Amino acid sequence: MKISPVVAQEFSSVPIIDISALVSGTDERHTVASQIGEACRECGFFYIVGHGVDEYLQQSLEQLSRKFFAQDLETKLKIRMALGGKAWRGYFPVGDELTSGKPDRKEGIYFGAELGEEHPLVQAYTPLHGSNLFPANIPIFRETVLAYMQAMTQLGHILMAGIALSLGLEESYFADRYTADPLILFRIFNYPAYSSPSDAEDSWGVGEHTDYGILTILKQDDSGGLQVKSKSGWIAAPPIPGSFVCNIGDMLDKMTGGLYRSTPHRVQNLSRRDRLSFPFFFDPNFNVEVKPIELGGVINDDCKERWDGASVHDFYGTYGDYVLSKVSKVFPELRRVVL
Repeated sequence: MKISPVVAQEFSSVPIIDISALVSGTDERHTVASQIGEACRECGFFYIVGHGVDEYLQQSLEQLSRKFFAQDLETKLKIRMALGGKAWRGYFPVGDELTSGKPDRKEGIYFGAELGEEHPLVQAYTPLHGSNLFPANIPIFRETVLAYMQAMTQLGHILMAGIALSLGLEESYFADRYTADPLILFRIFNYPAYSSPSDAEDSWGVGEHTDYGILTILKQDDSGGLQVKSKSGWIAAPPIPGSFVCNIGDMLDKMTGGLYRSTPHRVQNLSRRDRLSFPFFFDPNFNVEVKPIELGGVINDDCKERWDGASVHDFYGTYGDYVLSKVSKVFPELRRVVL
């Protein structure tokens, strides 16, 4: 597949794609794949509908999450991240997570694939692998989170098959090389409300950043606040009922030589109420080496335009190498534990 050099695009909205044909595996999935490819080239973000993820499961997750964050800090800290060790799991309070060295105005819980002590990667003390921490005082929280992660993992495989088709590759391209056993990272974030609009000025729930891996699938509540960076400025990506927001990460940017962009985004909660979001990261296997796809094009290195001035195309190594280099900047106090 011959790829032409790509130039950063200007866009005014995030496209909405019905992926039902991709989910069902019908011939129309090739049309869906083309739409995904166009979205990845133009803005790196797209909404998906027709995904088939159970609505009751989503509602239960949101209700239980609100119940957790409504508790006092002492109760929430019973599952604090310091107790998660190398697995990098658990709760963190507002201000503990950094983006570009600045504290984010959010609190949250980190989860990942549930792995017992007998798992080989856990036995080997592999960072970011292990068991999750769940609040013992909220019934079915554990079951709901694990069921949601399972549904998102299945959806991630479906979407990556579509992305492979969009690049003119075999549907199993990513599964064969990177995601047969993906690194699964899931977050539940709560962005507290500001007491007045003036308090929100120059204060970000999460600052400008790109995601690390291949694909992010985001569930938002109805508060709004997500913004995506276009060539001409910041574009709102408001909640759309029944949808997820998808965006590609640094590793897909690297694999495609910049054809598919890991677009910067940020969050500012101006809703005057707490905002919940549920980002699910479908990433390459921790130990796999990330390599460019032979697409016959020219690498489009946009490091001068990127939020951090770094080039993802200069990175060589495993995905674990890359993600751990980022972890140390997000939670400096946990660096020695995780690394």
